Amino acid sequence: MKKILLISTLLISLSSISYSDNHYPITRDSQLMIARGKIAYQNNCVSCHQVNLSGAENWKGVDEDGHRKAPPLNGTGHTWHHDDETLHKIIKYGLVGIISDYEGKMGAFGDKLNDKDIDSVLAYIKSFWPDDYYKHQINLSK
Repeated sequence: MKKILLISTLLISLSSISYSDNHYPITRDSQLMIARGKIAYQNNCVSCHQVNLSGAENWKGVDEDGHRKAPPLNGTGHTWHHDDETLHKIIKYGLVGIISDYEGKMGAFGDKLNDKDIDSVLAYIKSFWPDDYYKHQINLSK
C-alpha cells in the first residue's frame, strides 16, 4: 500500500512539473476552460481591468499615485503582443515581482490562482481578441 501511495505521489508530482513546462500555447478552444477563466477573472481581475476587459479609463496615463493604469485585455491594448509564458508569469508573479523599476500596481496572483487557473484566465482573455490578433499571439507562444 505504501508503495502504491509513493508511486501515485511521484506521478502526480511529475505531471505538475511537466504541465508547468509544456502547456503553451494556451488556446481558446475549450469552452470549459474559458468558463473557468471567466470566474477566476471576475474574482481577481475585474477591479483593475474592468468587467468587459477594457482596462482603466485613459489607461495609457498614470493614476493619482503616479502609477501606470491597468491596460485593456480585450485586444485593444498590447496584451496580445506577448507570448503565453510571459503573460502567465505576469499573472503569477506580478510585474512588480519581475521588473525592478516597474511603476504600476500589477501584483502577483500566484498565491490565489494555480497554473491551470492562470491558463484559464488567459483563455478567457483570448476569447475577446479578434482572430488575427489571436493567431499572431498563438504563433508567438509556440
